[in-house]
Amino acid sequence: MAARMTAEEVREAREAKLTELSGRLEGAVGRLVSDADWAAAVRFAARFRSRSFANTLLIFAQHQDAFEQGRVSEPFPSYVAGFQQWKKLGRQVAKGQSGYMIYAPVTARFASTNPADPESWRRLDRGEKPRPSEVVRSKMVGVKPAYVWDVTQTSGEPIPERPRPVLLAGEAPAGLWEGLAAQVRERGFALADAPDAVVLGGANGVTDFLARSVQVRADMDDAARVKTLAHELAHIELGHEDRRPEGLHRGIGEVEAESVALMICASFGLDSTDYTVPYVAGWSSQVEGSSPLEVIRATGERARTTALAILDGLPEPTVGDGDPPGLDRSSGERARERSGTERVASIRARPAAMPVEVREPAAVVGW
Repeated sequence: MAARMTAEEVREAREAKLTELSGRLEGAVGRLVSDADWAAAVRFAARFRSRSFANTLLIFAQHQDAFEQGRVSEPFPSYVAGFQQWKKLGRQVAKGQSGYMIYAPVTARFASTNPADPESWRRLDRGEKPRPSEVVRSKMVGVKPAYVWDVTQTSGEPIPERPRPVLLAGEAPAGLWEGLAAQVRERGFALADAPDAVVLGGANGVTDFLARSVQVRADMDDAARVKTLAHELAHIELGHEDRRPEGLHRGIGEVEAESVALMICASFGLDSTDYTVPYVAGWSSQVEGSSPLEVIRATGERARTTALAILDGLPEPTVGDGDPPGLDRSSGERARERSGTERVASIRARPAAMPVEVREPAAVVGW
């Protein structure tokens, strides 16, 4: 029987695994800098909105490795869950299938007799009961390694599939334009059509923060119009007007907004990569002092969080959020996993004034 590990050995093993996770994440992001891979990862992230952006990339990269090694039958992940979660759904992890290591939150209980005072909270030991009149709250204090498996690594009861309507070429998903337009107006912006790109100075859409207006070309197909509207709404939701005085680089703002638009479209089964790929690649290369990889790494989680906020106010997406249908994860578990595991350092780009009018170009020349 193996000797039981000491507390110090457990801590060192955990730190080693987290170091390995960081290395995998760096490698995954590095591989995703190429146009096609980045677009595929963003579409995947849209489907896995219940996961943090870091965990999304880790799952994506490890599944790609498993596919190349012949351990899974599909090149892209579909549904992922923990070992016990799959058992709850009547499925078993196949023998010999290695799980994908991700970050999981570590929580602790804190107690206070004066919750309004941040200094009054004290951490409770394991099994310790609060004192009379104390308020108890749980708080995330760190992360630890955990493992999940893709559905292709399991067998058992069939998974109920969501119905997925097939979109006609050129058409936008039903209700998506109306939902996005309502959010634009709720934020105090007037929405209007423009006859063509000439009126908008060559752009597909324009957000004017001074005039509090959004214009979208009327001479595009519905699918292109709804993607453009999502892009303009993202500029508003991301607070690009407020971040301009802080030196927000135009390239960073455009990568953020277009990544949000791609995620929203992907959530409704609308593929916008033909436009988005060169757009993101071009703007990420315009940030002086930062590589495209650094720009993408710094904007990924912000874009994902913003897409989540917009999607919360839209009709139910047709694609799902990455959890197997039928799996009931508590809202607290989802929130902790989504918000606590991503630690992306903000990059300091050279200050560059962002125009009052935020335009989505009709074409990107020379990229």
